[in-house]
Amino acid sequence: MERLEYDNIFDVIADSSTEAADLQFRADLMLTLRKLLEERKLRQAEIAEALGVSQPRVSELMRGKIDLFSADKLIGLLARLDVRLRPSVDAAGRVVCEVVQAA
Repeated sequence: MERLEYDNIFDVIADSSTEAADLQFRADLMLTLRKLLEERKLRQAEIAEALGVSQPRVSELMRGKIDLFSADKLIGLLARLDVRLRPSVDAAGRVVCEVVQAA
């Protein structure tokens, strides 16, 4: 039996490396957003109000329904929490992305 190895779990289900990268990016955004919300210890109704979305939408977010959220939407939700992404290149030439409170 042939053993397959993947660098990105989404390579298994995606039709292309571009689609896999998009899925990974959205998953990373969702996990970041979820962690920020969990740290605030808010109920889903309070989260919905803060994000300007419905409570069922918050439930979808918290359950990781990645197929229901675009990267643009997730970045917009982070912005509603006064959080932004700051991508840069480090000294080793690697792309890094900080999650920072907006000024």
